[in-house]
Amino acid sequence: MNKINYQRQLETVIEGIKAEGKTPRLLLHACCAPCSSHCLDYLSEYFDITVFYYNPNIYPEREYRKRVSEIKRFLGEIPLKNKVRLLEGEYEPRCFFGAVKGLEDIKEGGERCFACFRLRLKEAAKAAAEGGFDFFTTTLTISPLKNAAKLNEIGFEEGEKAGVSWLPSDFKKKNGYKHSIELSAKYNLYRQDYCGCVFSQRERQLQKENKEKEASQV
Repeated sequence: MNKINYQRQLETVIEGIKAEGKTPRLLLHACCAPCSSHCLDYLSEYFDITVFYYNPNIYPEREYRKRVSEIKRFLGEIPLKNKVRLLEGEYEPRCFFGAVKGLEDIKEGGERCFACFRLRLKEAAKAAAEGGFDFFTTTLTISPLKNAAKLNEIGFEEGEKAGVSWLPSDFKKKNGYKHSIELSAKYNLYRQDYCGCVFSQRERQLQKENKEKEASQV
């Protein structure tokens, strides 16, 4: 089975937008400033963007607040063709824990993450539909550790349910991830060392401890 090239699909949409000479409204779900950096730099040329920060998975709350603050700072500093607004959703950890109930011990990158993706993209689709946006998408596909195919699959499904168009993406393509690293360095963006939830935090801490143990035995 041939893999779907979501970056190519995105480029096709953009070519259509350029031909029409319009600037459609895009609701961009964002997880953090570093992941948003390349996406905003790339998409603001063609879209009127509102960044939607809805991430009830992030733990602890001070980490959540720190990431919100960093996105606000970044939006105030980066020069973009079209002005970008920020819409912050509710911080609802109980919704996250409800969505992943029974999946707590699944390794990062599996079904627990997929349930988390759906929770956030469902809310993004709802906000996009209510706000009259032309498209919605997420910055999550910038990460080499995230399943872009699954994210796009869920995005299309939730968009269809809500009645709003999903903008396909695989932002890490065409050196997108590399560009996000460069922009993060340029703007001195805070880069966390775990995805966000308490389970990924614990998994990352365990990885660190194992590496330290292995190093001490050499």
